[in-house]
Amino acid sequence: MKLRHILLATALTLPSVSAFAQNDANVEGRVKKLEKEVRAIQRQVFPGGAGKYFEPEIKPEGSVKQGNNAPATSAVTDLIGRVDALEAQLARLTGQVEQQGNDIRTMEARLKALEGEVSGSGAAPAVATSSAASTKPATKPAAGNPRAQAVAAIGRPSTGDAFEDSYIYGYRLWAEKFYPEAQVQLQSTVKKHPKHRRASFARNLLGRSWLDDGKPASAAKVLYANYKDIPTGARAPDSLYFLGVALTRMKQTTNACKTFTQLETAFPQTASGRLAARLANGRAKAKCK
Repeated sequence: MKLRHILLATALTLPSVSAFAQNDANVEGRVKKLEKEVRAIQRQVFPGGAGKYFEPEIKPEGSVKQGNNAPATSAVTDLIGRVDALEAQLARLTGQVEQQGNDIRTMEARLKALEGEVSGSGAAPAVATSSAASTKPATKPAAGNPRAQAVAAIGRPSTGDAFEDSYIYGYRLWAEKFYPEAQVQLQSTVKKHPKHRRASFARNLLGRSWLDDGKPASAAKVLYANYKDIPTGARAPDSLYFLGVALTRMKQTTNACKTFTQLETAFPQTASGRLAARLANGRAKAKCK
């Protein structure tokens, strides 16, 4: 009974245990069955208890009686094996839950530390006000203004998908190194489409545009916010990487290394795959141990 109570208490207080025990179909059901078998074996071992003998409710598979009402040693051995297996499984589950809890607490502590550092790193990103950075560049740029003419020459997509058209235009501005213009465009995209399934892309690129513009403090705020607000977004791991780069450029190498470690912890497959080379380079520049 004590073992079942421990299992049930663990399942109720730590929801994640159920995810680890899915292969066992129904742990509680198995324990109930096990208890019935225990009672059956006890009645075999102690026949006639309390002046009355009861036939076993369940006859364990593979049991072989040794004479009249003799204990089935193979059944006892099987039962002991099952108890050992359940206890071993419980130990594994408990260890996994404790490790998961430690990982979550460590992650939260790192994020709080990073948030404090980023919050004190400088003013919030300013929105460019240059006329050339308008999200609707003039069709007839002023004569003698090469930058405005160059911006106007960049094609604006018109596919009917408002988010994609806005995001791709911002991407084209960023790719051509018109960073202030890209910042305005991407900021507009994020503001108008905050819940879009690809909002993580736009927010990450907005942070990169600030980073490439030589303003790592502003980039850090945008990149951290993208990871914090959309932790499951497609570009959440990228934002962690570029946040580490921004912090390195801000001479905050300790926090940069913590950020790179967070990337490895939260997104191990991406960290060891698509971003592996960049991550190694970032850690080298931050001189992470």
